[in-house]
Amino acid sequence: MLTLGLVNTYDKIKLHEAHYRSIARAAPIAYAFGFSLALFDYPFKMNAEELVDFVKDKTTIGESGKYLKELFGQGKFFVFDLPEKGFQPQFGSVVVTTSHPAREKQLQLPALAGLINRKKSFLFLIGLGHKGLPDKLFELAQYHLDITSKGVSLETCTAIGAVPAVISGCVEKMKG
Repeated sequence: MLTLGLVNTYDKIKLHEAHYRSIARAAPIAYAFGFSLALFDYPFKMNAEELVDFVKDKTTIGESGKYLKELFGQGKFFVFDLPEKGFQPQFGSVVVTTSHPAREKQLQLPALAGLINRKKSFLFLIGLGHKGLPDKLFELAQYHLDITSKGVSLETCTAIGAVPAVISGCVEKMKG
């Protein structure tokens, strides 16, 4: 299982448009490339099913929540608090997406594609907000991935699109 994990670092208390718009933007990407979608630390006091209805009423992005609803129906949409000691094991190895990977944890795209083709599961974390992912997640993650392979920092929505697209392309290229 491949999972796109959005970590809220924007505002943990007050709900902002950026929160539900990020979900609406990520859902069609996750759906199109066969990823699950997991949210961590969003300021919603609702479960995944309630969140599907909420997002669909708030935006027309992603065909008004059509793909979020599809993901939920397939059991591929999850909502969690940020774990203290480790992420849920069903997601597999945790990968921090960053333009500055630690050398000892850096995972290159060809190696990642090879592991995916051998049916390994991964959770790819992307930070929502200008602060990026917390340092604790860099330490906790088994791997660090620079999706550009060039040290180029990407804006959140750009990363949401690039991470699944580039990974899927590499996996398909390696198969064929």
